[in-house]
Amino acid sequence: MSNQSAKFIEKIKASYKPSGSYIYLGAGILDGEVLSDAEINLSLHMMNRHGLVAGATGTGKTRTLQLLSEQLSDAGVPVFMLDVKGDLSGLNQPGAVNPKIEDRAKQLNKPFSPAGFPLEVYSLSGKLGAQMRATVLEFGPVLLAKILDLNDTQTGVLAVIFKYADDNKMPIIDLNDLKKLVSYLSGEEGAEEIKESYGKISTATSGTILRKIVAIEQQGLGAMFGERSFDIEDLFGKVDGKGVISLLNISDVQNQPVLYSTFLLSLLAEIFYNMPEAGDLDKPKLVFFFDEAHLLFKNSSKAFLEQIETIIRLIRSKGIGVFFCTQTPTDVPESVLSQLGNRIQHALRVFTPNDADAMKKTVNTYPTSEFYKIDQILTSLGTGQALITVLNEKGIPTEVAATMLTPPRAIMGPLTTADYNGLIQSSSMTEKYQETVDPESAYEILTKRVNDRQAEQQTQEQTREEQTPAKGEKSIIERVMGATITRQIGKEIVRGLFGMLTGKKPRSSGGKGIFGF
Repeated sequence: MSNQSAKFIEKIKASYKPSGSYIYLGAGILDGEVLSDAEINLSLHMMNRHGLVAGATGTGKTRTLQLLSEQLSDAGVPVFMLDVKGDLSGLNQPGAVNPKIEDRAKQLNKPFSPAGFPLEVYSLSGKLGAQMRATVLEFGPVLLAKILDLNDTQTGVLAVIFKYADDNKMPIIDLNDLKKLVSYLSGEEGAEEIKESYGKISTATSGTILRKIVAIEQQGLGAMFGERSFDIEDLFGKVDGKGVISLLNISDVQNQPVLYSTFLLSLLAEIFYNMPEAGDLDKPKLVFFFDEAHLLFKNSSKAFLEQIETIIRLIRSKGIGVFFCTQTPTDVPESVLSQLGNRIQHALRVFTPNDADAMKKTVNTYPTSEFYKIDQILTSLGTGQALITVLNEKGIPTEVAATMLTPPRAIMGPLTTADYNGLIQSSSMTEKYQETVDPESAYEILTKRVNDRQAEQQTQEQTREEQTPAKGEKSIIERVMGATITRQIGKEIVRGLFGMLTGKKPRSSGGKGIFGF
């Protein structure tokens, strides 16, 4: 062993040796040689400081997420992650040994022990797992505007609609509620009601919002809005001491990246707003992996980005770790990237000027190293290798290390169709969320209000019609005035007045008045 290798091992050991529980990531590489003694470990205590897994397509990012989730599960930490291609369900069953895995295990000097892990599978469409839903109210106007691709003016109108619903105790549960509110508040009656307190909603704006809601429904994704809303407590399950790995399979809605990435953020926001403060824990309560993160930040409004930044900055105090997975660190805004202390960077490829620019920016985010030229090592990493720097237990970035990653122990691919369907059918989550609940909400309240007012108007109209005579027919007053008894009363009154004036006693009819006295 050369002096440089010995020095490298010494520095790695000093930098990556946590005192508590940790995840074993792999071993350091120097000059193309895997040095098994240079173990690269990530302290569980620091996993709520968030992280980034980045790299070009095909460099092994998904398998890195798999090995992280496996070891977190072993440590009793539940995991939530996105399954973009539907190929992570293999986590449920032990993997098989093959020559490549044997060779890697030999280089790392670690035995390979296949294992399966407790798994729950969810779906936004309800076709590939337990139905995962959220109410429109839980999304809020900012996230919903992102899904509907609304401009600033339309987003402002959506915020007004949410405010009106809140002020009038009208829960917005599903898209029917939202459509009813938009139609009502832009119609004659609703517009008159809100014009002073909330302002007017133009028919052009309301029409645009309605069309975009209908477009979501036509894509078969209306089911993700409503009740029963997903209970975040279901993400914190454990089985036989292992943390449950919850997968959201979006392979059937891959063409709706804004929708599913925004749904993930809404789920993260729900966790943030409902979980109690946890303080400084030895290990996180939950680790949330945010795959395809670049889709979340693309074309995002300022309000949307501010919401993300706030959640990421503060959620770690709730004991939640968040890892973003994307192609390059430049996909993530600087304000968010600065909060990601644990970095696992797979190979980058430089084919275009934009790639070269992204490479320069990525290099600048790493600490300097006496063992590597960062730009050179990033382009020479192979599949299953990554450049790593994490936070040690004092919150200080560790030595940068090119790393041969340890292989996942479960199947690195999807379950068979039969096993997958069996997993879903046997899940208590499938039974829990399969039926929809339709409580009284904005749609029912507004419908009743409109119907009541219409009924009242019909009653008033009917009363007016009854009081208005038909053509050629005398009115009630005319009929009363024309009645015989009415005419006789009139005569008696006149006689009485005449007698008072002349001093003569008026004659009566047969000696008696018309009332018999």
